Amino acid sequence: MPREADLRRRRAPLRPALAILAGGLLLIWPAFLNGYPILFSDSGAFLAQTVRPLMIWDKPWIYGPFAWIFHQHLTLWGTVAAQGLIVSHLIWLLARVLGGAAPWRHVGICAALAALTAAPWSAALVMPDILTPAAVLCAALLGWAWDGLSRAERGWLILLGSVATAAHLSNLPVMFAIVVLAAILRAGWGTLLRAAMPLLGAVLLLLGTNLVGHGRLALSPYGSTFLLARLIADGPAARTIAARCPDSGWYLCAFAGRLPTNSDVFLWVPDSPVNRRPDGTPVFLGGMVLAPEASAIIAETLRREPLAVIRDGLANFVAQLRRNQVGDTLSRHDVGMGVRPEISRGFPAAELARFDGSLQMRDGLKARGRRLNPVFSAVLILSAPLALLAWARAHRARDARRLGLLLCLLVGLTGNALATGTLSMPHHRYQARVVWLLPLAAMLFWRRPDEFRA
Repeated sequence: MPREADLRRRRAPLRPALAILAGGLLLIWPAFLNGYPILFSDSGAFLAQTVRPLMIWDKPWIYGPFAWIFHQHLTLWGTVAAQGLIVSHLIWLLARVLGGAAPWRHVGICAALAALTAAPWSAALVMPDILTPAAVLCAALLGWAWDGLSRAERGWLILLGSVATAAHLSNLPVMFAIVVLAAILRAGWGTLLRAAMPLLGAVLLLLGTNLVGHGRLALSPYGSTFLLARLIADGPAARTIAARCPDSGWYLCAFAGRLPTNSDVFLWVPDSPVNRRPDGTPVFLGGMVLAPEASAIIAETLRREPLAVIRDGLANFVAQLRRNQVGDTLSRHDVGMGVRPEISRGFPAAELARFDGSLQMRDGLKARGRRLNPVFSAVLILSAPLALLAWARAHRARDARRLGLLLCLLVGLTGNALATGTLSMPHHRYQARVVWLLPLAAMLFWRRPDEFRA
């Protein structure tokens, strides 16, 4: 009997670890289908951050080094495997603090998320997309489940949450919204400060890396160009330019009345005003060069048409909420021309061969992924009333922990749509990366703790 008891004690930590590992593999199954991690055009820029290495003007120097820790210029499989394990572990921690963690149950939850939601399509993508929900889960656990975590887990969540928040600038307002949630719920200064730790860590990371890389102590040295692109596409900034030119002397005065109405075109097309002068000569790093003027135009636009900016922002928020399906990162065209050179330059020849032979590069992945979108939509519709029921139960029971954790997930979901819709342009992948938090909430929160059985 003593030997059997010792054996059970030794096996006890192994079972959760194996469940987390199995969950992580389930959550990257699209990479196995593809025969290689899924890539997007921006993946090349993140690889260049360590392959060359290079500071990219429009991207924080965060995700590239994060990905490098796990791929080491050997194989990108290490990065997506780490992303799957990170998400699986966060789900385990959330279930555990809610009183419903068990190995087989965890594998079942991850299998359901893998089969019925967009989660694995973000986890299998070499992009910072999956780090947005990871940051939300870190802030939720730190804020509302601190006493249910070990010291090592707290440290890990602070580090991971800081890196995940800093990996994409749109994460900053999302995490700020969670801090505001803590204030609205009157959760106390302790909860508020703990929930704010990932945001504060991200601010320090961004200030430090931008100071070293760009010589500027700023969260986003050239981010004003992105907001200007959005305001021009919506109309207010274009009207400001038309009204203030030519007296203002702005560079964009030369394009007044014929500015692109699509923010992506304005930012990235080689013939756009950002990248080519009126005389046809190209502008090197045009978005970076335009940033000071962009700040001035934004300030003038906010002064002239504040209500129009708010109205357009809300419309973009609603549009982003409705765009949450997979497919806009899965074709050969979506990979573009910038990824292959970085893999060729920084990785072994065998890795390049695997990339070239992937289903995505043979243009067969997008059709398979899009077939699942009706399932994802149906699951979201079914999940909404269950999440609302869980909200009502937690509110009636005055269960501050469950209510805070649940609302964090919902605020993360809606806050992401508001941030990406108003600061960038509504794209399916922006919301697909977090929308699976709703089915996760439905699975974990709709039952009371006393309804779980080990």
